[in-house]
Amino acid sequence: MSTAKKDYKRVTVKSLVEMKANGEKISMLTAYDYTMAKIVDGAGVDVILVGDSASNVMAGHETTLPITLDQMIYHASSVIRAIDRALIVVDLPFGSYQSDPKEALRSAIRIMKESGAHAVKMEGGKEVKESIKRTLNAGIPVMGHLGLTPQSIYKFGTYTVRAKEEEEARKLKEDALMLEKIGCFAVVLEKVPAQLAKEVAESLTIPIIGIGAGNGVDGQVLVTHDMLGMTHEFNPRFLRRYLDLYTEMTNAFKKYVIDVKAVDFPNENEQY
Repeated sequence: MSTAKKDYKRVTVKSLVEMKANGEKISMLTAYDYTMAKIVDGAGVDVILVGDSASNVMAGHETTLPITLDQMIYHASSVIRAIDRALIVVDLPFGSYQSDPKEALRSAIRIMKESGAHAVKMEGGKEVKESIKRTLNAGIPVMGHLGLTPQSIYKFGTYTVRAKEEEEARKLKEDALMLEKIGCFAVVLEKVPAQLAKEVAESLTIPIIGIGAGNGVDGQVLVTHDMLGMTHEFNPRFLRRYLDLYTEMTNAFKKYVIDVKAVDFPNENEQY
């Protein structure tokens, strides 16, 4: 059960660990531009993820793989200029950290220096351990990401639930413990069985943020465009749509077209 919410004027990696210790759930949403980030931050969301999901949401790619480091820095810079309170975490994009710890550090440094972000996120467990360690050793906070890892989609071949089988579940728990041990400040668990996610959250002192991982974890993350209903083709079980902006915006655009063609816009009060 959650305790009384503490008022954080600025959320830090230390704040998130305190939230977990105090039983306060952590809220996390994505943003990729100044305007959306301003609204999300103003609403009191604790963490804003500048996700490589921008590859899908903003650029229309089928996967997260095409987005580049330069593009992630652009999106992160836009978000940073908007926020007053939230912790800003930026995904290291595919190819910028997996094979070479030195390259991982160079990529993370570029994100931190050129965007002003507060932390980076990397997908994977022991496979990327050395990249994470080198980045942490440079003083850059790292958030881990286990379970369904979209940058590895062509390896898995599907977006189905991960770690349903005993062996994969065992590896996930080992990887989560390893990420905590080497110094990650939090871990995202994506699309894993709720009971497994709960076990991981209870066994670690760092926060576990879930997406499609049940309510036994320490916080939740969603893609903002999905939860606002701006997208409508994507309908996973874990997604709750808080608005239907796709319909609302479509109707508004149609009304604008009608008003322009009928010379109803602008009216006398809308011109100089």
